[in-house]
Amino acid sequence: MYRTFLALGWLAYPLLIYFGLHVLQPRYVALLLAAGLLLRRRRQMQRFMADLTRLDQTILFCLLGLAGLTAVVNSELLLRLYPAAVATGVLLLFATSLHAPPSMIERFARLQQPDLPPEGVRYTRKVTQVWCAFLALNSLTALYTALFSSREVWSLYNGLIAYVLMGALFAGEWLVRKYIVKPQVS
Repeated sequence: MYRTFLALGWLAYPLLIYFGLHVLQPRYVALLLAAGLLLRRRRQMQRFMADLTRLDQTILFCLLGLAGLTAVVNSELLLRLYPAAVATGVLLLFATSLHAPPSMIERFARLQQPDLPPEGVRYTRKVTQVWCAFLALNSLTALYTALFSSREVWSLYNGLIAYVLMGALFAGEWLVRKYIVKPQVS
């Protein structure tokens, strides 16, 4: 139940920010974001971040820093930059996995198919590259909407359109992988 609540909160956070800005100052919405981020990372924080890589830690502290700066200066613009920062952090994680295998998509694929064959490894590497391109475009679009769009357009893109696009890419890749990467028969 707790995990479901957190997942729904993270999926809806741009919409929550949009509605929160109608009733709260940006600093309070930023503090709620920081609290949500810390709750999401609660297990790692309890173990003094032992499970987080240095890059994960850096991204976490940058997001917390952005939320903290937003709270201090009470800036809606900084608050609206948060989705772009998150997307950039995820892009860094995916891109780094291309240089330090296994690739991010290979890790996900091995959850369903631990004995991923070599052609599956090659395929998931290519898909990770596709995700990197998508995440780069998403980061730039989120940045553009934060800087140059109305609150409504920003919320629509970051709270709905980006998630629909991610879901379509994820589902499409999963379906294609089912046909391209067949389980090995012993």
